[in-house]
Amino acid sequence: MVSVCFIFVKQIETEMKHLIFLTFIGFIFASIAQNGTIEGVVLNEVNNQPVPFAKVQLVNENKGAITDDQGFFKIGNLLPNQYAVKVSSPEFKEKIISEIEVTNARVERLTIYLEYLVVDKEEVKVIASPFKKSTESPVSLKTLSASEIERLPGANRDVSKVLQSLPGVASRATFRNDIIIRGGSPGENKFYLDGIEVPNINHFATQGSSGGPVGLLNVNFIREVDFYSGAFPSNKANGLSSVISFKQKEGNKDGLITNFALGSSDVALTFDGPLGKKADFIFSVRRSYLQFLFAALKLPFLPTYNDAQFKFNVDINKKNKISFIGLGALDQFALNEKVNNGIKDSSRIEYNNYILGNIPVQNQWNYTLGVNWLHYTKKGYQNFILSRNMLNNTAEKYQANVVADSNKILDYQSFEAENKFRFENTVFLGGFKWMVGFGYEYARYHNETFNKIFSQGNLITINFSSDLFLSKYAVFSQLSRGFFNERLNLSLGIRSDIADYSKYTLNPLDQLSPMFSLNYKLTERWSINGNVSRFHQLPAYTILGYQDATGEFANKNNKVKYLQADHYVVGVSYLSKFQSRFSLEGFFKKYNRYPFSLKDSISLANIGSDFGVVGNEAVTSIGKGRSYGLEFLYQQKLIKGFYALLAYTYVVSEFEDKNNRLIPSSWDNRHIVSLTGGKRFKKGWELGFRWSFSSGSPFTPYDVATSSLKQVWDVNGRGVLDYNQLNGQRESNFHQLNVRVDKRFYLKKFSLDFYLDIQNLYAYKTAVSPILLVEKDAQGNPITDPNDPNRYKTKLIKNTSGIVQPTLGIIVEFAYKKKVK
Repeated sequence: MVSVCFIFVKQIETEMKHLIFLTFIGFIFASIAQNGTIEGVVLNEVNNQPVPFAKVQLVNENKGAITDDQGFFKIGNLLPNQYAVKVSSPEFKEKIISEIEVTNARVERLTIYLEYLVVDKEEVKVIASPFKKSTESPVSLKTLSASEIERLPGANRDVSKVLQSLPGVASRATFRNDIIIRGGSPGENKFYLDGIEVPNINHFATQGSSGGPVGLLNVNFIREVDFYSGAFPSNKANGLSSVISFKQKEGNKDGLITNFALGSSDVALTFDGPLGKKADFIFSVRRSYLQFLFAALKLPFLPTYNDAQFKFNVDINKKNKISFIGLGALDQFALNEKVNNGIKDSSRIEYNNYILGNIPVQNQWNYTLGVNWLHYTKKGYQNFILSRNMLNNTAEKYQANVVADSNKILDYQSFEAENKFRFENTVFLGGFKWMVGFGYEYARYHNETFNKIFSQGNLITINFSSDLFLSKYAVFSQLSRGFFNERLNLSLGIRSDIADYSKYTLNPLDQLSPMFSLNYKLTERWSINGNVSRFHQLPAYTILGYQDATGEFANKNNKVKYLQADHYVVGVSYLSKFQSRFSLEGFFKKYNRYPFSLKDSISLANIGSDFGVVGNEAVTSIGKGRSYGLEFLYQQKLIKGFYALLAYTYVVSEFEDKNNRLIPSSWDNRHIVSLTGGKRFKKGWELGFRWSFSSGSPFTPYDVATSSLKQVWDVNGRGVLDYNQLNGQRESNFHQLNVRVDKRFYLKKFSLDFYLDIQNLYAYKTAVSPILLVEKDAQGNPITDPNDPNRYKTKLIKNTSGIVQPTLGIIVEFAYKKKVK
């Protein structure tokens, strides 16, 4: 792997020269007259009415404005930089919006909603904070701005990787984006884009889970991300580990903006601008060039991905707004069968052959389309949300990669489609905020599977075709209020989900999910917070749609139920005077009804996720487990050019094995550390770093005796795990340092950002689970064990992960100021 790194470095030397030349040209043509503008409207969150005469002040600057009778304000003649805005008005809570990026290419437009200040008797002082905290979710809620997402070293503008810098989220020694939160599976996360549910946010998605190696969302669209690792609001409480809500930007109102970005793995083109006086849009396309890079680096697989994304807004009037969103991807995963041409390193050839012999050829496409109609009334608002999403997934594998029916090991074709409607009504009465709503989903799942596998001492062939049609229903409500001049804030929520899969998923009382949150301000800056909740999640379609040899839905007969998790969270937080905060939270999660594999006699929480499918087998809902731990967070918003984030998590994740013993799950990472910091200098320079650490993940060793059997190896092509030693060993600890340097140029009508991002700067290699191989002769044929003619000779080889990965990137944004009619 070191040689791979050297090849990569050599390849980018030429690109570095080009980058330096472009930087020099940028210096020559840089405009001296640099100024930017922040403008926008301040509105009442209850009814969308303007808030006149509100004070809008730049934090730590002697500039500001007062809103007019329409709530409009404008602050001009600003040097390109990042700013924070503080908004205040009588009868409303003060609000701070931090890290607003101002350039000359566009007017930075803000829509700021203010909350009423509930005062019982005497006047109360409430400190404005740049950190979001809601009454419904006073704990386990973190918010990231667009600038925090874009600048994180090592993330390469990938939202999924940015989330790994937050407390409770594990970093692993792989190139995948599995989001592992507080010891929970990646399949326990739910994602929302402008209130519309998106099943997965990664390319090459693992069906039945939510992971993948590359993020699907274009960061140019993202305004902010709300990350809930607990205390989910009831309208989104259909996951077990997290709810991640992405809020997208709106199109530029002044003219067409074009953004071009060239990064580590893809090239992206984004357009946004007005469509008449009442509408705007954002649209982007991306194309990867990983297949060319991987071929040049002599890697055994060639991934290619493409995606497109759009958002279209229509402001009908002050009471009605409609947003349309779309997201789609096309992914292809091919084998590089010529990878060993020219390679002389025998160990590398051996590793490449192992990968070629195991990874299937995979093709996948997916899309999500949705519309969100927001309607305001005198004392509240309603959301009408309609969407459709679909995933199509195919995979094939042949023995020795020779395409012939007799060599077929895997032939998998599947799609899942969902049509969803959700209604939410939010009203504000007498200091109370009351939300009530319902949802309906109609889903179809189709699966055609042919798969030869080894299970419990036998070679078996799975061969079935199934169609599943499913209706799902949900009702939910949440009531919140502040008391004693908002020193005490309480929220009570409830939700119930049902599905017509079987009688075991139809009783609403079996899926009743109560939730209670509390926030008490000890002083102006100190507060204690807590939440107690129960959450339910329907098993994946791969589980629900699995059929046995008789053509029956096996897991319907196995009485599969909704997964269940009880959350208990308590914490304390402190807001400093310098736009920073400290928080400490303890959490405990108790799992019930977790899918338990009848084939392998293990909980599905005790297997990892990889490319392919999770859950396409017979299971029963008897799995039990728990995760518990402690999280510490220090977060410093940008102040005087400095920013920082320190997160430490101690987490234990355990699930019962077949003997009802609690053992470490695949997500038991114990100690997790993330330290991020940076400095913005004058003249557009910025330096940032991120150091991450995670204890080694558990893994299950091989059953060498069974794996070496010829009839087993010829079908599997890899070792069979020994589940009698389930997760009995651990990989080595993982840590790495990522560094990023940016140089920005702010010209009259466009801006340039050149960056150098280096992942794993000190080239640390993590020892991950070893690989079991059969020994081969000079012609590449397996060698028979001289002591047993029914077996092959086997050997274990070390497996490491970690190379230096430098990336040179450029982001260009330019504007056509003339409005598009």
